[in-house]
Amino acid sequence: MALPFGTLRLRAKGSDAGHNGLKSINEQLQTQNYARIRFGISADFSEGKQVDYVLGKWNEEELKTLQARIDLFGKACLSFVFAGIQNTMSAYNGK
Repeated sequence: MALPFGTLRLRAKGSDAGHNGLKSINEQLQTQNYARIRFGISADFSEGKQVDYVLGKWNEEELKTLQARIDLFGKACLSFVFAGIQNTMSAYNGK
């Protein structure tokens, strides 16, 4: 979430970083050792407005680039499957 809008970040493993969904996955798998990909949505919200922001609508600027960012995300997912996490992290992290 704290990543700039549309920025991709892949990790080979990591903690839940306070994310309840990842915490649940970690509990079910009994490990944190699995790859994950993040898609930044920015953190441009007021204190206490996190849920409204995350579940809200994209703004006009975001909508202009959203499809291109989704396309890049899809390419990163395919790269992960066919080229592996290390190559994909090198190619796509921060893009």
